[in-house]
Amino acid sequence: MDTSEARNRKVVSVEKFDLEIPETAHQISSDSWFQVAFVLTTGINSAYVLGYSGTVMVPLGWIGGVVGLLLATAISLYANSLIAKLHEFGGKRHIRYRDLAGFIYGKKMYRVTWGLQYVNLFMINCGYIILAGSALKAVYVLFRDDSVMKLPHFIAIAGVVCAIFAIGIPHLSALGIWLGVSTILSLIYIVVAIVLSVKDGVNKPSRDYNIQGSSIDKIFTITGAAANLVFAFNTGMLPEIQATVKQPVVKNMMKALYFQFTAGVLPMYTVTFIGYWAYGSSTSTYLLNSVTGPLWVKALANISAFLQSVISLHIFASPTYEFMDTKYGIKGSPLALKNLLFRTVARGSYIAVSTLLSALLPFLGDFMSLTGAISTFPLTFILANHMYVVAMNDKLSLVQKLWHWLNVCFFGLMSLAAAIAAVRLIAVDSKNFHVFADV
Repeated sequence: MDTSEARNRKVVSVEKFDLEIPETAHQISSDSWFQVAFVLTTGINSAYVLGYSGTVMVPLGWIGGVVGLLLATAISLYANSLIAKLHEFGGKRHIRYRDLAGFIYGKKMYRVTWGLQYVNLFMINCGYIILAGSALKAVYVLFRDDSVMKLPHFIAIAGVVCAIFAIGIPHLSALGIWLGVSTILSLIYIVVAIVLSVKDGVNKPSRDYNIQGSSIDKIFTITGAAANLVFAFNTGMLPEIQATVKQPVVKNMMKALYFQFTAGVLPMYTVTFIGYWAYGSSTSTYLLNSVTGPLWVKALANISAFLQSVISLHIFASPTYEFMDTKYGIKGSPLALKNLLFRTVARGSYIAVSTLLSALLPFLGDFMSLTGAISTFPLTFILANHMYVVAMNDKLSLVQKLWHWLNVCFFGLMSLAAAIAAVRLIAVDSKNFHVFADV
C-alpha cells in the first residue's frame, strides 16, 4: 500500500464543512479493473434480466423498448463516467458516494446522499430476495404443484441463505471466485431462457405486441417502465465499487465501465428482446414462468437464478455492511469469533428486515419502478450531473453547464413522474393482492 492509500484509510476532516470521513474496515485498491468489470457485469446480468421482457418491453412495445434500452445504456454510461471521474476530486480519494457528496456540498448532503443510497440498495436487495424466492417457488411448482408452500415461505428460505452467505463473505473484494461462479450461473439461466423462448416463439406464430390497458393505464405503465430502464443499468454505489480498484483508479474504472456497457450488456439485450419476441404482451415479469421445456432444464435455470441472486444481493448490500463494520470497528481476521458473531447479528438482522418486507409486498415490477424513481434517478443522473457542474465549474463552458443543468431538470421531472406512477402501481396491486401474497 502506498502513502496515498494509507492516508485514505485515516479519518479525513473536511474543514470547510466540519465533516469527518471515517476510515474503512474493508479493503481498498486491491482489485484489477477486470475483476471490477465482472462485479458491474454481475449486477447488470443478475436474475433481474429475466424480468425486463415483462417490465420494460411489454409496457413500451418494440419501438419504445428497443430505443429506450439503447438510450438508457448510453445515458447511464455517460452519468457513471461523470461520477468515476470525480473519484479523486480535490486530491482525495472518495471511496463512498456520500463521501464525495459531502466533500462537494457539505454535511447535509452527506446525510441526504447516504439516505438515498441506503433506500436504493435496500429496495434492490428486497427485489433480489423476491427474485430468489420466486425462483425457488418455480422449482417447487415444477415437481409438486400442491400449493402447500407459498411464495412467502420461499422468500423466507431465500433470506436465510442470503444471511449465511453474507456472514461467510466479509467484504466486496473477498467475492473473488464467486464472481466466476456468478458468471456461470448467469449464463445458465440466460441461455436456457433464450433457447426455450426461441423454441416457443417458433412454435407459436401469432403474438400480440400491442400495449395493453386504457389510455390512463398506459401513461402510468410507460412512465414506470422508464424507471425500470434506468434501474437496469445503474448500481447507485459506483464510488464504493471504484474504491476496490487498483491505481490508476479513474483510468481503470473507465475500462471497467466500457466493458460493462459493451460486452456486459449483450446477454441482457438478447434475453430481453427474444423473450418479448416469443411471448409478446403476455410475457411474464419472470421470464422462466413463460417458457416451456424439459423439467430438469427449467429447474436448473431456476436454481441458477436463485444462487446468482444470493451473490448479487451481497454486492449491493456491501455498502451497508461496510458502514456497520466501520462504525463498530470490526477489524482483523474475518474468522475471528468476535467478527463472526458481529456479522451474524448485524447482517442477519439486516437480511431479516429485508426478507420480511419482501414477503409482505412481493411485487417485483413495482419494486423496480419505485427504486428507479426515488433513488436511482436522483443518485445516478440528477446528483451526478449537478456534482460535476459544482466540482468542475471553472473548467466548463457555458454550453457544457447548460447541458448538465438540462439533465438535472429533465431527470428531476422524470423522477417525480416515475415515483407517482410507481406508487399508483403498488396501490393497485395492493388492492388485488393481500399482504404475504402468493403471486
